[in-house]
Amino acid sequence: SFDEKIKTMKKIFGIFLLMGGMVTATFAQKVAAAKVPAAVKTAFTKSHPGVKVNWEMEKQNYEAGFTFNGKETSEVYSVAGALLETEVSIKASEFPAAVMARLKGMKVAEAAKITKADGTVSYEAEVKGKDLLFDASGHPVKP
Repeated sequence: SFDEKIKTMKKIFGIFLLMGGMVTATFAQKVAAAKVPAAVKTAFTKSHPGVKVNWEMEKQNYEAGFTFNGKETSEVYSVAGALLETEVSIKASEFPAAVMARLKGMKVAEAAKITKADGTVSYEAEVKGKDLLFDASGHPVKP
């Protein structure tokens, strides 16, 4: 019947809406500075006084995007204001030789050096819309 078809269409549409919501939730979302916890803002300002910053949510953490020493930089902070990682844009030519060997023949759209709070360094290469992570020896790393 016509009513059955309408109900089915509403269900299908509802499922698509849900799926769409899940997809957009995985991307970083801009956050107004006023909504960033004081501990996070204080930690950032202590390291970078007077620096203009754009805030985004990354899962439950806060990401500060800014320019530092002429390079695009981002820092990820926990809600408590602990620095979790720093990501600095680099040229693909700045990758360690082992990473460059892994990417031979691939077109790298963006390149970055990521330093975790514990000092662990990894390198990120965006290839065909996907982020590939490697350690300094060129071994793949899970995000």
